[in-house]
Amino acid sequence: MDEAGRAYLSGLKLLARRELSEAQLRARLARRRFDPEHIDGAIARLREERALDDRRAALACARTEAQLRHRGRARVIRHLESLGIAREIARAAAAEVFGQLDESALLERALERQLRRGGTLADARTARRVFRHLVAQGFEPDRVSAMLRSRTRDQEPRTD
Repeated sequence: MDEAGRAYLSGLKLLARRELSEAQLRARLARRRFDPEHIDGAIARLREERALDDRRAALACARTEAQLRHRGRARVIRHLESLGIAREIARAAAAEVFGQLDESALLERALERQLRRGGTLADARTARRVFRHLVAQGFEPDRVSAMLRSRTRDQEPRTD
């Protein structure tokens, strides 16, 4: 088998394990010391055969980030772009995935995970830490603030 065939076969094996973006596959083939022209040929062939598809890879990654890692929309988009996926494709994939999810429930689960360690939102320091964490996870600051305020009101003791 010639070098171009080996690059193609190597790319196919990598894609059989998991969805990869074109940029990720290029980097992995380059690490395996294939010539750039052979990498280009393998990428073109894999794209033509639809084994390589950035949109499909973006959707798979966005689902994982949102559902398993409890990340918000902004963080998912940033992650997809860091994988070398075009901004338009990343935004479309995030929109599709988050269109199927209840973002409020996702934020609620992320908040619950933060409060498992102990602490209460009545403590201002804990509330600020939780807020910073959730915003860093890609949730909209306005939504996080509203949820934290709501949760704090629910936890306040009633004096009726």
